Amino acid sequence: MSETKEEQTPELSGCYCGEKRKLGTQEFQCSSCATWFHGPCLDIQAEPGLPFMISYQFLCKKCSGIGHETFQKRQATFLQICQMTLANLIFDAQAAGNDKNMFSRDKDIIPYIDKNWEQLTTMQRRVKVTWHTTIYKTMMKESDVFLYKEDTPGESYFGLVNQDLTKVGPVSDANRVTAQPSQGLKAPSMPLETGPGKRTSKRKAPVDNQQASTLKQKKNDSSTSVKLPAHGYPLEHPFNKDGYRYILAETDPHAPNRQAFDESVEWAGKPIPGYLYRCLLGNDVLLALHDRAPQLKVSEDRKTVSGEKGYSMIRASHGVNHGNWYFEVKVNEMQNESAARIGWSLALGNLQAPCGYDKFSYSWRSRKGTAFHQSRGHHYHDGGYGEGDVLGFFISLPKPGDSEMLLPVTHKDRIVTYKNGVCSGVAFSDLFEGTYFPAVSLYKNATVTANFGPKFRFPPKQVEYKPMSAAAEQAHVEYALADIVYHVVNEDNIPDFL
Repeated sequence: MSETKEEQTPELSGCYCGEKRKLGTQEFQCSSCATWFHGPCLDIQAEPGLPFMISYQFLCKKCSGIGHETFQKRQATFLQICQMTLANLIFDAQAAGNDKNMFSRDKDIIPYIDKNWEQLTTMQRRVKVTWHTTIYKTMMKESDVFLYKEDTPGESYFGLVNQDLTKVGPVSDANRVTAQPSQGLKAPSMPLETGPGKRTSKRKAPVDNQQASTLKQKKNDSSTSVKLPAHGYPLEHPFNKDGYRYILAETDPHAPNRQAFDESVEWAGKPIPGYLYRCLLGNDVLLALHDRAPQLKVSEDRKTVSGEKGYSMIRASHGVNHGNWYFEVKVNEMQNESAARIGWSLALGNLQAPCGYDKFSYSWRSRKGTAFHQSRGHHYHDGGYGEGDVLGFFISLPKPGDSEMLLPVTHKDRIVTYKNGVCSGVAFSDLFEGTYFPAVSLYKNATVTANFGPKFRFPPKQVEYKPMSAAAEQAHVEYALADIVYHVVNEDNIPDFL
């Protein structure tokens, strides 16, 4: 028994209006976040179409990165044409109070496609009726999408394996069907092309050249819609090395004349002005995937790191240049020959060396508890630390002074460490001025987990501090203010892109 329209759409659409989905009307699904939007709620220039459309690419305001929606209609394959046709036939039958879910190829499906050809696909309307055979072969071949039955010889009926119309959309995962064929219906079987049983591998011999090109385009579209990890950072981002630093950028939706630049013909192929972009800032302080030595292994949640061979370092994603800040590190594994140096590092600290190797970093070593800066160690803590210990790192930085001075020495600043909640005293004072990042350097197979807050195992007592996790929100405020100031100061120098 088919579900009613109301039973199939209990969830909210996610549209700007906040109302539920309206099956049977023109709706658009974001290719990135998979959220559904009502056609009248959008500002896109889309031609009137049928419900349950699949062959398009749409990005909402949030996912487009340019502050407004983008829409591009794509040429539908015969597989998609059949899916859209059957979805509309099923809905029309349900709206009429009919439970019909199997439709005749000659009496229902082909007449519907012929009537709505221009709305179903951008392909030129076929003059010859050979496409009728193409429709039949497509539905017979795609047994995981279409049901088939033949009540009388020569009369073929088709339906959808998954008759939940809320799942019909352009997102590739939503088009995969896991439901089993209904009882009394047989899956189509025709000895067409040979090959593995998967849908994507049976398209080596398409019916015509035009279908082949559209199928190839479909493969490319699905392969490019790879979702980012949970932390939202691309895994292929280049590493900082050899004096080069790479900053991930995103389009600035608040930059003036952004849409004019996108639509400008004269600026096509020219370098994109830098003010149209901004630094991509994460919502959480984590271990940086790009600001590390490549041999270090970082966990999926970007909080745990494991070493390999010689000393190498990784920094956190956010840094601080004034105020009191604190973070913790738990030593998960540290065998006899492995070691760690943990502390704070400026952005230019050498990643292929231990923390404390140069003038850009300060560290506390696990062996003998030695504190290091510029490769010079001094006795700091008896016994050091080892596996199972929870270490705390506190830094106090005054407000930045004269920016023209090269690495000026500051005063009234200090680095203090803790071991299992017990203060080990001041490790360094009179630090070089700059933006300091939590830093971890490991030797051989040591493994540690960073905790940037806001909840700590051993929070410092009798001292005011902010957890490093608060640096993410502070960075958003500082960068937003800097962008506003830049746009105001350079208002007269911004091109119109006309």
